[in-house]
Amino acid sequence: MMKIGILVGSLRKESLSKKFASNVAELFPEGYETEFIEIGNLPFYNQDEDNENNTRTEYTEFRNKINQLDAFLFVTPEYNRSVPAVLSNALDIGSRPYGASIWNGKPAAIISQSPGNLGGFGANHHLRQSLVCLNMPVVQQPEAYISHAATLLDENGKVNNEGTVQFLQSFVGAFVNLIDKYRG
Repeated sequence: MMKIGILVGSLRKESLSKKFASNVAELFPEGYETEFIEIGNLPFYNQDEDNENNTRTEYTEFRNKINQLDAFLFVTPEYNRSVPAVLSNALDIGSRPYGASIWNGKPAAIISQSPGNLGGFGANHHLRQSLVCLNMPVVQQPEAYISHAATLLDENGKVNNEGTVQFLQSFVGAFVNLIDKYRG
């Protein structure tokens, strides 16, 4: 069983990113298990609170959880043409201490979404830069920028557009292929 961690870059209860992540989680084939990873409770990373004499419990618990997972799906909105602080903070916590990154070599995929035209393009590319630095192989194609995201969901938060469902299924297929390549 391959375990896929899903990290959502929005903390809003009714966030579009969470709704899209839930839809995508259902598209993984048998043999793949998804789990949403809570990142909203993580305190901002502070190296003074992360050393051999004193490591915050939240950091340790998060790292232990991430270590149990095989790959990661990041679903995020765009804040100011970049990644929300909560998502960046989770990456920082997992990449420390220096030389002991828990992200190293684990496959990843990114979906960005926006209520506007750009589909979170800036956030998607900023996140890709960080994942390259963390040595995480990332799905290259298809790229997933979901524009006008709210119009693609029904009142229950389900994707209401068959073309979008097909696209997301092809995206998951590419992610599964990447995971199999690195973890098979």
